[in-house]
Amino acid sequence: MKKVLIIEDEKDLAELLAFNLEKDGYTATCVHDGKQGLAQAAVDIPDLILLDLMLPGLLGTEVCKALRKDQRTAHIPIIMITAKGDEIDRVVGFEVGADDYIVKPFSMREVALRVKAVTRRFEHEGQTMAPDLFTIGEIVIDKQRHTVTSADIEIDLTSTEFKLLLYLAEKKGCVHSREKLLQNVWSYNNAGDTRTVDTHVTRLRGKLGVPGDIIKTVRGFGYKIEE
Repeated sequence: MKKVLIIEDEKDLAELLAFNLEKDGYTATCVHDGKQGLAQAAVDIPDLILLDLMLPGLLGTEVCKALRKDQRTAHIPIIMITAKGDEIDRVVGFEVGADDYIVKPFSMREVALRVKAVTRRFEHEGQTMAPDLFTIGEIVIDKQRHTVTSADIEIDLTSTEFKLLLYLAEKKGCVHSREKLLQNVWSYNNAGDTRTVDTHVTRLRGKLGVPGDIIKTVRGFGYKIEE
């Protein structure tokens, strides 16, 4: 059974999330403070973390950054859950290492689908990552080491950013709709919030610098990579 750590200061909401996840076959642990959540993740490594943004003790963004810096927890998928839904909040969440973002209020069905999609995506990545290099322009993607260099500088990407870049690069020249990217990169079978795609592309371009300009926007449709 996969373990989910819920770091959420609203106790009723945390217990409701745990109840519904356990119905779906997960084991769930609830913690209501940022510092305690960080400690719990290190003691009993979960398979996924649901992380509130506004937490007592330590903000969710700081918890996320600390998890990504710790070798024991760096690769745990993190879904941020918060009442803040502005684009800047989503950008900050992804910047510190979140893999997905759910805005309150939400349905338990949506949470279940997001959790399933993220865990499936991480399992798939572990099974299919090939031991070779992929080069496009000034960008070099090392599939085995899970690293990216841009203009000879190693870039710190989240797992989702890495998969998005690799997907676009391997299908260079093809135009991909936002809905198609959600299906193939985020593993969403149904249309989700396509703004997630836009936010990730913006962050990815920024991290890659000038070489990131190979990621082109196809107005009204989606994205593609071209040298």
